Amino acid sequence: MLSSWRHWLVVFFLGLAACGEGVEPVAEQSALGESQASLADLRLRLMAANITSGNSQDYSLGHGTRIFQGTDPDVVMIQEFNYGSNSSADIRTFVDTAFGPQFYYYRESGAQIPNGIISRYPIIASGEWTDTQVSNRDFAWARIDIPGPKDLWVVSVHLLTANASVRNTESTNLVAYIQSNVPAGDYLAIGGDLNTDTRTEASFSTLSQVVTTTAPYPADQNGNVNTNAGRSKPYDHVLVDSDLRQYQTGVVIGGNTFSGGLVVDTRVYSPLSDLSPALAGDSGSTNMQHMAIIKDFLIPDGGAVSTVKVTSPNGGESWTAGSARTITWTSSNVASVKVDYTLNGGTSWTVLSASTPASAGSLAWTLPSTQSTQAWVRVTDTTSATVTDTSDAAFSITSTGGGTGGLIINEVLVNELGSDVAGEFVELVNTGSTALNVGGWTVWDSGAMRHTFPAGTTVPAGGVVVVVGAASGIPAGTPGAVACSTGTLSLTNSGDTVSVRNASGTIIESVTLSSALTGTDGVSANRNPDVGSSATFALHTTLSSQMSSPGRRANGTSF
Repeated sequence: MLSSWRHWLVVFFLGLAACGEGVEPVAEQSALGESQASLADLRLRLMAANITSGNSQDYSLGHGTRIFQGTDPDVVMIQEFNYGSNSSADIRTFVDTAFGPQFYYYRESGAQIPNGIISRYPIIASGEWTDTQVSNRDFAWARIDIPGPKDLWVVSVHLLTANASVRNTESTNLVAYIQSNVPAGDYLAIGGDLNTDTRTEASFSTLSQVVTTTAPYPADQNGNVNTNAGRSKPYDHVLVDSDLRQYQTGVVIGGNTFSGGLVVDTRVYSPLSDLSPALAGDSGSTNMQHMAIIKDFLIPDGGAVSTVKVTSPNGGESWTAGSARTITWTSSNVASVKVDYTLNGGTSWTVLSASTPASAGSLAWTLPSTQSTQAWVRVTDTTSATVTDTSDAAFSITSTGGGTGGLIINEVLVNELGSDVAGEFVELVNTGSTALNVGGWTVWDSGAMRHTFPAGTTVPAGGVVVVVGAASGIPAGTPGAVACSTGTLSLTNSGDTVSVRNASGTIIESVTLSSALTGTDGVSANRNPDVGSSATFALHTTLSSQMSSPGRRANGTSF
């Protein structure tokens, strides 16, 4: 629980304009809401991110935003912190979109490419220390009130590209600032774009006076520890002091664990659905010259942090009015939640459930008949209104199917009979009441795009389309069958994730099939009950005597 002096410090610092542009939406309420009745371990994800794209060194194009949304960090040391007009309103919009309205931030002022800090927890003090070697940014720092007895100090840095000697001068100055200002008993993290060519540069020896710089190093899924666009130099780092380093754990995302931390490269990560809504090309977008870095920590007795996180609909979806969908979320230290939605961007909200067990993680929802382009879903702890989360962005409700219609993945044959992969297939059914234009839509296997529907392709209301590995594998008389445009679906027998994306790259439907559903030759995985938009998958042989039924219901009748 916050002591009285610490509470007043929170209120005082949050009220300061300081020398930066920090904006706090619900400052005092959130700070007080941090009080906990019991202690527990604190999971903390730190990220260093200079992941701007385009020609203006900002985040306006959305590539970096999707990476932030897909990795869900708690504290980000961000570089080139520009967005839109850089007004307070635009920066707040960026933070809300990429992280959530409950996040705090600090952005240094008067800089062309400012450094900053974005945090899930209250920033109780912040500012900038002068970088004497460069004119368009400084060292941005923040003191963060994480749960537990210690504060976390973070410094966002962007060292100069000039040469190693200049970078060592910057590092020497930074160490002096830290030794003069950061209490030895608090945690410390330095993160950002150090522009270091090698790990033997003098900067690392200098910085090792206040943080640990030794292996293990973060790596991508291929084991590459380098972070520049060409993946040949170690530009970016999250470096922490020894007090925090002892609590470092592997980064776990989906079924993957990265023992030394993760270099986030969407071009090589698989399955990419783990990082939704990030797209495969985001890390390779024009002028994205760096990869983000993540390290995770488990701090003992850090406080029982209560959290909720909406996972679907999470922004960008276009769902059919009146269709049956499922709202999903994750939570920790929350017993029950209230679920509501808005159709007008938050002006008014409609309660779907006043109290649902948080552990359920989902709620069935029949969408209203009203169309909207500003629909959002919100999930809130029933005992604390400050523990809440909304969709990361607006989604649409349309009567014409728009981006989604009623399209679902209904049946998947991953393990073909015999060894001819041409027979693999993905069956898609339009459960909506109107025809759906899927021209430009794509079918993905894990992180790889396998099929693109030609322009003008439509799926009638109640109709079906079956994407088969190759023309030679299409069973005679299969309704709606098309051959995979890349020549193979290449599905994985040991378990797989299959997804469908609309023409703008938004994931419309994604299903993950366990090895128990993909390991039997010739037996498909089918929704049970058949064509149930929120139904789970079962082996086809549990629904009928047939091993599969491409283009038809499980019982062999037409859709």
